[in-house]
Amino acid sequence: MRRPLHLFCVAVLYLACLFQAHAQAGAPAVAQDDEPALAVPAPVFDQDGVLELETMVVTGSQPGPGMWKVSNGDNVLWVMGTLSPLPARMQWLSRDVVEVVARSQEVIEPPGVTVKSGIGRVRGLMLVPSLFRARKNPEGERLQDVLDPELYARWNVLKARYLGRSNKTEDWRPIFAARELYQAGVKRSGLSEDNVVAPVVRATAKRYQVKTTSPLVTIALEEPKQAIREFSASPLGDIKCFETTLARLETDLAAMVTRANAWAIGDVEALRALPYQDQNRTCIDTLLQSGLARSRGIDDLPLQVRTAWLDAAESGLRNNAETFAMLPVSELIKPDGYLAQLEARGYQVEAP
Repeated sequence: MRRPLHLFCVAVLYLACLFQAHAQAGAPAVAQDDEPALAVPAPVFDQDGVLELETMVVTGSQPGPGMWKVSNGDNVLWVMGTLSPLPARMQWLSRDVVEVVARSQEVIEPPGVTVKSGIGRVRGLMLVPSLFRARKNPEGERLQDVLDPELYARWNVLKARYLGRSNKTEDWRPIFAARELYQAGVKRSGLSEDNVVAPVVRATAKRYQVKTTSPLVTIALEEPKQAIREFSASPLGDIKCFETTLARLETDLAAMVTRANAWAIGDVEALRALPYQDQNRTCIDTLLQSGLARSRGIDDLPLQVRTAWLDAAESGLRNNAETFAMLPVSELIKPDGYLAQLEARGYQVEAP
């Protein structure tokens, strides 16, 4: 039986959640009427050199970027680039996407990972306490015990800024503490990790009875209790993930906000020009290199996920006059991304 990701999110699951980050549906406001776009404001610093993020984030109704067009003769795949995080108080003007989805024959969801277990819902819920314990360091160490003094000092500075006096993460594994800190930093910066595109696309597809395809890679976890026990006792080597997350909060918040604003106003050239940092790649690699992942044959998940989406895209291009898909915008603009691979296979790709 296929189970929702959130149930196992603390064990193997952090990995699955990272792959699903762009596919999760949030509930931000969406606007249908056009309003003038705002220019992307420049970073502003106070007299102490601290970035004043609140003055930077665009608000109101915004168009977002246009859609990428992939052609196979007369058949077209329209791809909307998503981004996380985005301005929290932005309303996305979704009219163009709604029109494309409504007339399409198929919608392709972002690729992701799902967990399959045969233990049943009731027994699965009984595992939740074990999952929360699995976030903690195996031998009861605190972050101060597993981090070098310099790295722990950096953590304390950012923790005070974004988490306040809370000490709930002090006995967590670094990979989970880093994720908690990152989420707090994003929220404090006037941004949101909610996906504004997916809820609109799904509602439109349902309304117009458009076929939806979910290119998911399934992880079979037949003995979840044993997997959680193994995870809890295993070292992860996750210091690099932790350090990369701190570095992103220390150095990339200005670019993160500017990137979010560029998406909001539909400035594709600015999105191309801005460096894209993603600590999730390092954190995913950490988990894929763990004994738990290797012993269950899931250490090649990125390749499996990419293959699943490319197969779905090619099927749509062969069989449908029009297909709509969603992908992280980083995958649309990087030289070896999903669209670059479709182009290498002979399809025509046009940027908005």
